[in-house]
Amino acid sequence: MYTLSVAIDINPDGVAPVLTEEQVWRGLVMKAENAVLFVPSITSCEIVERHAHGFLREVVIGADRFREEITLTPQVEVLFERVGTESNAGWITNVISESEHGLLLTFTFAVNIPGTEPDTPAEKKRGEEMRDSYVGAVKATLVRVRQLVGEGKL
Repeated sequence: MYTLSVAIDINPDGVAPVLTEEQVWRGLVMKAENAVLFVPSITSCEIVERHAHGFLREVVIGADRFREEITLTPQVEVLFERVGTESNAGWITNVISESEHGLLLTFTFAVNIPGTEPDTPAEKKRGEEMRDSYVGAVKATLVRVRQLVGEGKL
């Protein structure tokens, strides 16, 4: 299983508008509910069922279709757990936290990479090739949240 954890400054110097914790949280929930608006590689995202602490969704990324159990911990974490798939198994979490530098969004994941064997050099190589796109998706999420705030939609 390939793992990665990256913390990104939510409000680096020079960006506007400055985002609040509440705005980032609402943006993360919007992303969980309809990732197509936030992650270009996701071509379909549908909520299958809702429950007290989140929902089950089905997403399509390229040729892969899988379900994710989404658990919402308000104002702090969105946890995505892939279910019903062995080749794409794993989890992803987005955590909002405070630091001495300001708000951080920490993205952590542990996922199987289809077409590779777990814990092999091939998996590590493919994971490193994917790293920039995953980190880019987190940064793109913050750009989209900032855009929605600027438009008065969030």
